[in-house]
Amino acid sequence: MNLEARKISLVQEFLRIDNEKIISALENLLHKSKSEIFDENLKPKSLDQLNSEIDKAIEDENNDRLINAKDLKNKIQKWD
Repeated sequence: MNLEARKISLVQEFLRIDNEKIISALENLLHKSKSEIFDENLKPKSLDQLNSEIDKAIEDENNDRLINAKDLKNKIQKWD
């Protein structure tokens, strides 16, 4: 069974649950698992990586390749 089929099967099984404790336990397990996976993949940047990103940000600013938050928000609202 591929991942998409497994997800559909899981959702169908979840929708049949009518016990609050089971749903709460599944929610807690999901949040805990997502947090653990995030923590496992979180790696600190090296000083060279950080300095490179700072240099790129300064270069972007000097070359007017930035958009302020208000303009970005307006642009995103037009996506719908």
